[in-house]
Order: sequence, then structure tokens, then C-alpha cells
Amino acid sequence: MSAAGISGRHALVTGGGSGVGRAIALALAEAGVAVTISGRREAALAEVAKESDRILAIVADVTNEAEMTELHRKAEAARGPFDIVVANAGMASSAPAHKASLADWQRTLDVNLTGAFLTVKPALAGMLARKAGRIVFVASTAGLKGYAYVAPYVAAKHGVVGLMRALAAETAKSGVTVNAVCPGFVETDMLEESIRRIVEKTGRSVEEARQTLSATNPQGRFIQPEEVADAALWLCSDAARSITGQAISISGGETW
Repeated sequence: MSAAGISGRHALVTGGGSGVGRAIALALAEAGVAVTISGRREAALAEVAKESDRILAIVADVTNEAEMTELHRKAEAARGPFDIVVANAGMASSAPAHKASLADWQRTLDVNLTGAFLTVKPALAGMLARKAGRIVFVASTAGLKGYAYVAPYVAAKHGVVGLMRALAAETAKSGVTVNAVCPGFVETDMLEESIRRIVEKTGRSVEEARQTLSATNPQGRFIQPEEVADAALWLCSDAARSITGQAISISGGETW
């Protein structure tokens, strides 16, 4: 995937300790970008940072405004302003809507939606002043359609897509682009957790649970983290300078 013009830039990737965040961080680093990754699990972040000398790890919770403001301050003091922000941190739980607790609802919105907003907010003024920047939200096909038993997650990811579109409208004339990638089921630890819950609640085998989820993709397979990273990398490149306000489905044709 072409990533023309991004070498030497500075990127933030939240949720960078595993899965899609790790893949995006490594792809950016390989393209010559200085990458700051963040998350709550220090050990996981440290392992990713070992994979490239271009990656710096800083522990921060995306739901905590003070921690996110301090993350931006520390990283920019060390490596310059953020040219790229990838809001990737997320979580999901599952239950019928009538059994979902208010605490589960609020936590899901806090991490997936409020966390996305707090990730990008500290970078916006600088990007607008410099008339350049790339913001990529890692949303989900759950931001484009409904799924049963994950109402809080669907609501949060629809919110992320709405946030992206609002910011794209605000920044359209500034040289800043704002987009979202919307993967279907990606082969990550989060997927394994979903499979485990299906097995526990339905008594199906692991293979049956995997087939149920992979069947939502018309290609009959799970998306790989590197595929999401490739799309994000392109959106960060000069080649995508006319692409803004888009929710790009990475789902084998499940949504469009």
C-alpha cells in the first residue's frame, strides 16, 4: 500500500498494544513515521515498542481527559506535533439490550466514543493552524449497520462515524482530512473474546462459533489486522488528500 509523503511525520495510535492498533503502529513505523502508541497496559505497549525503534509507548486511558492532554503534551515535547492521529482504542461486551446494565452502556460509550473524541481533540488546534493533518477513526461495520446483542457497541460506533463526519465538515477547507475505517470481524484478541462468550452462552463449539461470525463476511473469512492497517496507512498518505468524511468498509462486501 502506498504511503507517499508520510516519512518523518509523527503519529499517535491509541490502543496500540495489540490487534489493529499494533498493526497500524508497525505499518506507520515501517513507512518512516515516528509513532507514539498509548493504552492502559504498560507491558503490552512495551512489547510493541520493542518491534521498532520508531515507536514510543506512553500509558494513558482514553476516557481520562487529563491523561490524554498530558499524553499529547509529553509526546509532542519529545517528538514534535502530531501530524497523524489514529483513534483506535475500543472495547465491546454482549448482552440482550434489556439485560444490558447502565454501567455497561456507559463504559462502552466512554471507551469507544468519548475516548475517540478525547484522542483527537488536543491535536485539532495545531493541525488547523498548520493547515495539515490526518485523523483516522477505527470504527466498525457496527457503525454502519445494526447487530443483535451489542446495542451499546453499535450505538457507540455509530457515534464515532457521526463524530468523524462532523469533524470532516469542520476541517474540509483546512488541509486536514478526517475519515473512519470500518472493519468487520477482525482476527484479534477481541474476536477471540467474542467467540469465547458465544461458546459459553450457546454451548456451540469454538469452530461453530468461528463459522457463525466469519459467515457475516460474504468472502467467508475474518479480516486481518494488516488489511485494516493498509487502509489506514493510505488515508494518512498524500495520495488520499482528497478523501475526507468517508467511512470505509473493510468487510468483504458485508456493508458499503
